[in-house]
Amino acid sequence: MRILIAEDDINLGEALRDWVKKEGYAVDWTQDGLLADQVLRTESFDLVILDLGLPKLAGLRVLENLRLRGNRTPVLILTARDSIEERVKGLDMGADDYMTKPFDLHEISARLRALQRRSVDRVIPVISHKHQDTVISIDTVAHEISINSTPVNIPRREFSLIQKLLENTGKAMSREQLTQSLYNWDEDVDSNALEVHIHNLRKKFGTDLIRTIRGIGYMIDKEKDTA
Repeated sequence: MRILIAEDDINLGEALRDWVKKEGYAVDWTQDGLLADQVLRTESFDLVILDLGLPKLAGLRVLENLRLRGNRTPVLILTARDSIEERVKGLDMGADDYMTKPFDLHEISARLRALQRRSVDRVIPVISHKHQDTVISIDTVAHEISINSTPVNIPRREFSLIQKLLENTGKAMSREQLTQSLYNWDEDVDSNALEVHIHNLRKKFGTDLIRTIRGIGYMIDKEKDTA
């Protein structure tokens, strides 16, 4: 999962970035609203943490522009503005959640997980997928994965990758979409990094679980109806 943080306070932005990365997400951080607006027009994110008091372009304008483009990416407003009027305005303009500063980082994590579940129409925090005689289960809160109830240890990025694919079963995900969900702007990414992750996942979960869609990327098929 890839998250954009738009926060102009350097100390707070660094703390948020480091915390969210520790939680297993790919994170990019911008310190002004104009750049946030630009990258949201050209790049794909799963969640946005948005400060309202951004320089160059106000956070509410960034949010408004996002929604006017029909982009439904979940947005968590994080701001020092704590009046009821400000909360109502932010939510009415399309924010999915609203937190005021100061805040607890553990609560940030819980809110992000809730928004993630909501964005994929999942009420419970567990994804379960049956492939042939194998049942794969992912606990998105505990960051645990199992095959037929047997725990499997996999690296953070492989966990994020299979989670992304399972959340979009039946949909072909492009290489760009998948790579962006795993890496930050400032990371050097080998040209075959995604293929290496896919290869490792196939070794653990079966060679035919993740299907290559030529010219596009990869996909996990929906469960077949055996009724």
